[in-house]
Amino acid sequence: MQPSRGHTRAPARPASAPAREPPGGRRRVPTHTRQIAFALAVAVALAIVFAAANVAQAGAEYWAHAAGGGLIPNDTGIPGMGGAPGDWATTQWNFTGQFGVQAPQAWANVAAEGAPGGKGVIVAVLDTGVAYMNRGSFRRSPDFSRWGFVQGYDFVDHTPYANDRNGHGTFVAGTIAEATNNHYGLTGLAFAAQIMPVRVLNSEGEGDATTIAEGVRFAVNHGARVINLSLEFSSDVTASDIPQLMRALRYAYRKNVVVVAAAGNEGHTAVAYPARAPHVIAVGASTEHGCLAGYSNDGPGLTLVAPGGGADADLPGDPNCHPAAPSGRDVFQMTFTGSSPRVFGFPDGYEGTSMATPHVAATVALMLAGRVLGRRPTVAQITRRLRASARKLGGPGDAGLYGAGLLDAAAATARGGGGGSPLHMCRGAERRMRALAGGACTTGTGVRVVVKSGW
Repeated sequence: MQPSRGHTRAPARPASAPAREPPGGRRRVPTHTRQIAFALAVAVALAIVFAAANVAQAGAEYWAHAAGGGLIPNDTGIPGMGGAPGDWATTQWNFTGQFGVQAPQAWANVAAEGAPGGKGVIVAVLDTGVAYMNRGSFRRSPDFSRWGFVQGYDFVDHTPYANDRNGHGTFVAGTIAEATNNHYGLTGLAFAAQIMPVRVLNSEGEGDATTIAEGVRFAVNHGARVINLSLEFSSDVTASDIPQLMRALRYAYRKNVVVVAAAGNEGHTAVAYPARAPHVIAVGASTEHGCLAGYSNDGPGLTLVAPGGGADADLPGDPNCHPAAPSGRDVFQMTFTGSSPRVFGFPDGYEGTSMATPHVAATVALMLAGRVLGRRPTVAQITRRLRASARKLGGPGDAGLYGAGLLDAAAATARGGGGGSPLHMCRGAERRMRALAGGACTTGTGVRVVVKSGW
């Protein structure tokens, strides 16, 4: 995969792995440029008062409590599209919208448990690297805290410095832990969790099963409790083609490390590896409208969906799906605005199961930090909680399309909760936020296996 800004991504494959078109008829993926509509106007009339040190300085954080318990950060959004405290919400429909993951209430839930923002949990991002440090030509993203990272490794160039050369990994890490409540930019769902940057994909967004397996083992052995894999193999790759990665994933499971992976973007009725592997949480993508995204793989083995942006799938009978209507918005975080690892912004064009996956990884970090399932819940317990708390989408018989439904970070982090949080049950800040959002590889056999970053 060659990630680039502003258009639908297409895989770059070696001659031994020719590109294949996804089966037609059921879905479409738009190729036109989408205009980003910021029709929302967040009314910051909640008498918000923020004090003390911000997250970037790892100090005690004081949040405004809107009536009902939601926590509203003071981040000011995308320059030129906001500017007032709280304007991040005009862009991050995926966190606050009707079909977002209900971040404000999730933040309130874990803060009440003494673990604001997922503090104390390490999430390994196995990707193209992360813009996490100033070194040579590389710069730390302006919306990352210097204290927000632990030591990682570059398994592509075999150095301790997992610097990003693409932008994909930086975007994924930002969805998890972009600095929050610092009067700047956008927010991260598990903003106080620490990121372990592990580079397993090259500058073109490609990697191999051996390298990814090494990254998985490194993350497990160095304290990660969650591993994010926003990447996918081609649909013709089977478990027998990637034995070393399958062994690494089993190792993570035995060590009780949660692995979250992208279901894939080929529009197939089969989840791609590694998401398809046993005990891996497989994440499909939903749109701003609450429909399955047109590019998202589905089928048996899909755990749930999370916001990935883009156009609706053509699913007759699903009231949330309008494939002929304008696409929903993309997902936004700070990353490279072009090819330079020194120039940052909030580019459009980011949509995919890659974007959906870190929402789930971040929610798991919040659950672990808040100990809503106890001190050391098992992978199976966490997976069951995610499924039980998901919001149902589609209709009867649609589990193959949506898995358990749409990720609900608020319900997943609620102590003692288990079910989803239907709209009529929302209270206070959560209800207001929804209204503002519109209401509603090389194997042992010598075969090279190329894995795509999951756009």
